[in-house]
Amino acid sequence: MVATAARTFVPASASPADFSQLEPLYLQLLDRPLTSVADIEAFLRDFSELSAVVDEYGSRRYIDKSCHTDDKSIETAFLQFVEQVEPKIKPLYFRLQKKLLDSPALDQLTGERYRILIRQWRADVELFREENVAIETDVTKTVNEYDKINGAIMVNFRGKEYTPQQMARFLEDPDRAMRKEAWEANTNRRLAEREKFEDIFEKLLPLRERIAANADLADYRQYAWKSKKRFDYTPEDCLRFADAIAESCVPVVARLNAQRAKDLAVPTLRPWDLDVDPQGRQALRPFAEDQVPLFVGKTREIFQRLSPALASDFDQLGTHHNLDLDSRKGKEPGGYQMSLEESKQPFIFMNAAGLHRDVETLLHEGGHAFHYLAAAGREPLVFLRSAPMEFCEVASMSMELLGSEHFDVFYDEADAARAKRKLIEGIIRFLPWMAIIDSFQHWLYTHPGHTREQRTQHWTALLDRFTAGVDWSGYEPARESSWQRQLHLFHSPFYYIEYGIAQLGALQLWIKARHDPRQALANYRAALALGGTRTLPELFRTAGIAFDFSQKTLRPLMEAMGEELDNVPSPS
Repeated sequence: MVATAARTFVPASASPADFSQLEPLYLQLLDRPLTSVADIEAFLRDFSELSAVVDEYGSRRYIDKSCHTDDKSIETAFLQFVEQVEPKIKPLYFRLQKKLLDSPALDQLTGERYRILIRQWRADVELFREENVAIETDVTKTVNEYDKINGAIMVNFRGKEYTPQQMARFLEDPDRAMRKEAWEANTNRRLAEREKFEDIFEKLLPLRERIAANADLADYRQYAWKSKKRFDYTPEDCLRFADAIAESCVPVVARLNAQRAKDLAVPTLRPWDLDVDPQGRQALRPFAEDQVPLFVGKTREIFQRLSPALASDFDQLGTHHNLDLDSRKGKEPGGYQMSLEESKQPFIFMNAAGLHRDVETLLHEGGHAFHYLAAAGREPLVFLRSAPMEFCEVASMSMELLGSEHFDVFYDEADAARAKRKLIEGIIRFLPWMAIIDSFQHWLYTHPGHTREQRTQHWTALLDRFTAGVDWSGYEPARESSWQRQLHLFHSPFYYIEYGIAQLGALQLWIKARHDPRQALANYRAALALGGTRTLPELFRTAGIAFDFSQKTLRPLMEAMGEELDNVPSPS
């Protein structure tokens, strides 16, 4: 564990697991006069320290729960914090935010960072309702049910048990019969949980609808927009983005799928044909599943080539034991970077299984880690360290693209080019999927009271609109329930459009880096260091890119990716 800076307000002995030890600190802050700028600055400094202590404790409990979904004591500690500490802190946190906003000295604060903070806190105060605290706790507990089921899923395949992440290896095998058998085994195992996932989701929807109604908003979409501080774009902008993707991306994916079917010499593509190399070459294997240290070392070499400063930042994760990368039974699926606010360190969680996608994932989460370290090293207030998610994902997606220029660390020249092509194709294919998930959420939360059948019908209609060239006949139940594997739908509604907006930003930065890599990386790092102290358009501008996700930006980026695919041809 990394040594943290000495506390000046929170006693070193205070336990964040015990609300009775935290409450006097919140009350002490509430009792302070805020009649001058000096008062406000001291108040924010101490409030930030207290928030960092509590936040890191909660993050650690979440990380532990993710790493060990089958450990009852860890689950108990997580739920104890969720049920006994967080709900009691939220009203006090709200009162402290309101105290600042009511200060007669508020208008004496100067500087952009304070303007941003005040704008954000006003949105929080306007949304807060004490009756929602218990509902939010119920949401967290219900999402934990989803995570437990996911973490327990193991697939029996040819006499052995695998996690779903490990099963992905077989979908890259040139043997089509094996791919089909593996895909069916994985899919049928998830289908066995379909009704449980439906039940969980149907618990979540009305809870979130009540949260929005309690805040005097028409629907949960309005609530999400305000709670996510989306000051710079509207729901209608997102739907227009989806229209642009349908026009510019979907036809390209259809052509890629047609070429894939031709290369594979199959009459139609099936779901198990999407990950295999179309020329029948063995799957890219950057490292063996039991070689995670080698994986870490080679990823570090990519960072070193980009910038020694990035490699040094990456070293901090290993030094402080903040990497959990292997895939194993009892571990939650997926990957994330989590910020440890008191330690001022990032933590990376993922499920490495020896796949090329693992390389992309660690580059991605590494970008998030660099973002946090740059911001935390500069910004003293925990409230202003995190940028809007639309830019946080620029940090991570840019690192995937910049890192792709150095895939030769893992592969020979031919396979490095192949891996880069795979990344570019993956981005083109991702954008329609992003549009599906985002559009689905717009429908879900603006159609309260819909039935399972209506939900399924709308999901399949979106698939029909944004996908092309894959034959699912005979596997309709799997297609109809494929939304259940997207964790964001359960965990964080409306958190997915950020990936699409950020992808366009990352592509712009990557194109600039091809012409001037030194300046592009300097702009990137300058923008990361701003944390959450600037607006989205300003962060994009500092990075040297445009905050725009209309057809105006999308079309030329699609053309650039097409040119890149031509430059990195797939051998026939």
